[in-house]
Amino acid sequence: MRKTLISGLAGVAIFVFSAAAWAAPYDEVLNRWQKTQKFSDAGETIAITVTYYSSEYIEALVQSEAEKNLWTADELEMHKYQLLKTLRLDDTIPVKFQFEVMGPTLHLAPFGQQVWIWIGKKRYDPVDFDPRFNFGVTEKIDGMVYFPRFDEKTGKDLLEGVGSVKVVVSGGISMAVKPVNVDFIWEVGNDDPSRLYGGQAGSRLEMDRLIKRLANLNREKEECEQRLGELNAEISTIEARMKELQQQ
Repeated sequence: MRKTLISGLAGVAIFVFSAAAWAAPYDEVLNRWQKTQKFSDAGETIAITVTYYSSEYIEALVQSEAEKNLWTADELEMHKYQLLKTLRLDDTIPVKFQFEVMGPTLHLAPFGQQVWIWIGKKRYDPVDFDPRFNFGVTEKIDGMVYFPRFDEKTGKDLLEGVGSVKVVVSGGISMAVKPVNVDFIWEVGNDDPSRLYGGQAGSRLEMDRLIKRLANLNREKEECEQRLGELNAEISTIEARMKELQQQ
């Protein structure tokens, strides 16, 4: 009986150790792309956590969730598909912000002016963000913020050839943070979002893009056909008038 108990405990220990060993590589990656800074002053404490959604982070996040929930391959691909849709990697740089407050209510509005990203020597403001950030924070809030991925004039990928990015939170959000801004820096030179688009998730996202593109083309086609109809009508009117003038 004692031998059986010892054997059982050893089996449990091996299982727990194996699970921890599997989780460790994912945790290491997840922690590399998620940074936290804390500030305190006069009874006010703020913890700011910022997560940069690199391709490495996304893959680790999906695989970690799959192992935790014992997903099938199809379930993993569906989760990955839904996540990639939410992240909007096609045209934005997604970053997650979390603010945890102990003390007075934290006011972040207008939030679009409180955070920005430096890519190379240029500063870029958010193109979209979770609207809840514009409301007062009494305990904790987290949500997505989207920065532009492409140059508005040239269409060039802003991250192409860039070694690092710096996400900044204004020090003006709280007396606990003032007078300095809060910087979060990541090395992104080896980041390659295109590697995320393999498998079923990539195929579904490509289909979504094609459907959207086809809808845009059909709308343009309708507009062109309408314009063509107007031009043909005007041409017919002009030709009819020319015939009248010739008969006079």
